[in-house]
Amino acid sequence: MSPLDRRTFLRNAAVVSAGTAASAVIPDLVLPASASLLRTEHTKAQWKRTPCRLCGVGCGLLVKIDNGRAVGVKGDPDSPVSRGSACVKGYHSVQALSGPDRITRAMVRRGGTLAEVPLGDALDLVASKLAETVRRHGKDSIALYGSAQWTVPDAYVASKLFKGALGTNNVETSTRLYSASAMAGLESSFGLDGAIGCYEDIDHADVFVLWDANLAETDPVLFSRMLDRRRANPAVRIIHISTRTARTSYAADQTLLHVPHAQLAIANAICHELVNRKLVDREFVDRYVAFKRGRTGIGYDLADGALIDDEATGAGWDAYTRFLADYPPRRAEELSGVPAESIRWLASLYADPARKVMSVWGTDVNQDVRGTWMNNLLYNIHLLVGKIGSPGNSPLALTGQPSGGSTLHDAGTLTHTLPRGVVRNDDDRRRAAGIWGVPVENINPRPTHSALAMFRALEQGDIRFLWIQATNPMVSLPNLDRYRRAAAKSDRFIVVSEAYPTPTTDVADVVLPAAMWIEREGVFANAERRMQHFERLVAPPGDATSDAWQMIEVARRLGFSQLFPWEQQRHVDQIWEEYARFHGEPADALPPIAELRAKPGVMWPSVAGRETRWRYNSAHDPAADRARGAFDFYGHPDHRAWIWLRPYEPAAESPDAAYPFWLTTGAVLEHWGKGSMTQRIPTLHRALPHAYVEMNREDATRLGVRNRDSVRLVSRRGSLEAEARIDYRSQPPRGQLFVPWFDEAVPVNRLTLDACCPLSGQPDGAKCAVRVERLAPRSAP
Repeated sequence: MSPLDRRTFLRNAAVVSAGTAASAVIPDLVLPASASLLRTEHTKAQWKRTPCRLCGVGCGLLVKIDNGRAVGVKGDPDSPVSRGSACVKGYHSVQALSGPDRITRAMVRRGGTLAEVPLGDALDLVASKLAETVRRHGKDSIALYGSAQWTVPDAYVASKLFKGALGTNNVETSTRLYSASAMAGLESSFGLDGAIGCYEDIDHADVFVLWDANLAETDPVLFSRMLDRRRANPAVRIIHISTRTARTSYAADQTLLHVPHAQLAIANAICHELVNRKLVDREFVDRYVAFKRGRTGIGYDLADGALIDDEATGAGWDAYTRFLADYPPRRAEELSGVPAESIRWLASLYADPARKVMSVWGTDVNQDVRGTWMNNLLYNIHLLVGKIGSPGNSPLALTGQPSGGSTLHDAGTLTHTLPRGVVRNDDDRRRAAGIWGVPVENINPRPTHSALAMFRALEQGDIRFLWIQATNPMVSLPNLDRYRRAAAKSDRFIVVSEAYPTPTTDVADVVLPAAMWIEREGVFANAERRMQHFERLVAPPGDATSDAWQMIEVARRLGFSQLFPWEQQRHVDQIWEEYARFHGEPADALPPIAELRAKPGVMWPSVAGRETRWRYNSAHDPAADRARGAFDFYGHPDHRAWIWLRPYEPAAESPDAAYPFWLTTGAVLEHWGKGSMTQRIPTLHRALPHAYVEMNREDATRLGVRNRDSVRLVSRRGSLEAEARIDYRSQPPRGQLFVPWFDEAVPVNRLTLDACCPLSGQPDGAKCAVRVERLAPRSAP
């Protein structure tokens, strides 16, 4: 079924499911604890606690189970994350379990068509093709591409099977597309991944600076908490730094519009002001901070698939002040469009000793060829004023996906990582080999391909077998047509574990039916390091099983039964027990599974029942050494946080005469990810059934484009057609366009750029240069 056919199918299914006509207005931002999806009179129905799995916030839900079916949803008032609220996606989340085109049986491609087969036969074929590919082409000819929807047990099994048993580091996840630069920024600034603060900071902050974070649509529950904070204290301010006037802007106290990629200049100019006006907390900086200079001119790509190692060299205060001399607010204004006086005002807010400041950013900051640098610069601001790791004073990266934070990285599911380690470290490899029960020689000390490089290796034939689980790269990868062609090559074998038909299952040789969310048990951690357990509440349909169990079954068929001795009914407990052996230090101690079952989440690290809300703060972090003072940045050997000298460098691609517009992409309120789940929720699909291109009114008038006319967008990589919207949900400034990324029938990633941040491997997939071609005007009504 083509994407357009699927959209028609979904529209018809939505009408049938609705029964009556529904309003097409945009749904409410959040819904209260009393809201319920459906109401039944069955007295035996029970409300069960579970965290939401549709985004990285990890809100708490209560799901009503009646006769083995999920029939209602409301917010969990005991959840410390959402406190009884839910966004429209969470409110309707259980409907994602029962779309009319749910995959319930395994399928194998025969004669160009996918045909249902017994699950055991499909698993036999996957195992035999794995073994055959290794035998013919070597162990690095196979690869696994997993998901930020994975649970910790899924991720751990993937790492053990491919890195320990099969001996290849060709393991990556879609977290590389969303959070790799956030991870690299934390590791380079503090030595460890994992958020510094937590959502409770919202209750203490006086200023919220939202850097390219349209939280009103992407994280509405957290944004509602910010609005509640301002309602309780009218002195609170919300500042939105953005490329367009979005729904968050309407509620903000101040919106500062900037040119895409220009945040680097703005952040350095803020630091310039802090230093020049002597607003720095020198006592904090002198005691807890070191200055580092890294590599520059690092390019925009991963030519050989390998990430660039930064070379940190010492730099002192004087070198840092000389570096900042290049970034006065006037220069930042020229580069970004943000007025110099606004930059000076921002610096004053950050430095005001009477105000606690929280910076928040998301994928639009991370999806940049200098995404790691920008994360460093945001930490620089907070370190200069000493506002970090204390209530209300925390920088927070929201990574967008359920396990898009440190959890999956800690389980070893990026090519360079092992559970709580890296493949290049001899001690980490020996520890992993000992726990896994494999020879240390099985674990390759050399990283292979990060996510985009993995698909380029598929294109070149270096990878011949690729197993994709719980993610939709044939929609989510930038420069999309390139990688669709690679996956469709006849001598490549593609396995996809999925719950619904997608453009990725369209290229699969084998499709395995996947259990979703409350159809299986699992653990994940949200963006604030909160480990959350969810239990199986309903049975999966047909032959659907968890990703972890599918891999275990294949491992046993490959002869690795002794490495995967777990029982299907108890495998989550058994996997957690083994995984916890990697977390032996207080700095990363895991809570026992029994504690996770008993509570609506535990903030990791958790030592002797004491969870960590603010890391590196001696009063709150049990791993911090109080002898070192109020803070102990123990992630680095010098026990200091690092301020990096990161310059502004131009974008990988900017508008020019041939492609005069900036195109930006992102999420909308109704849909998350690439829409494969939310598009199958009737209410959300009806509210926003297809994507569009938002245009500035002056640009549209100049091009002769009216509201709802069709236009063609063209980049150096491809083209697509969409309906133009003017003065719709947001207003791009002149010279900019916006297209949401949820609609597989309007695949905006045909246009976007597959250049990467060379330090993190995260692609610059949220912006590029395009031109607009006017098509036939809209017919008169």
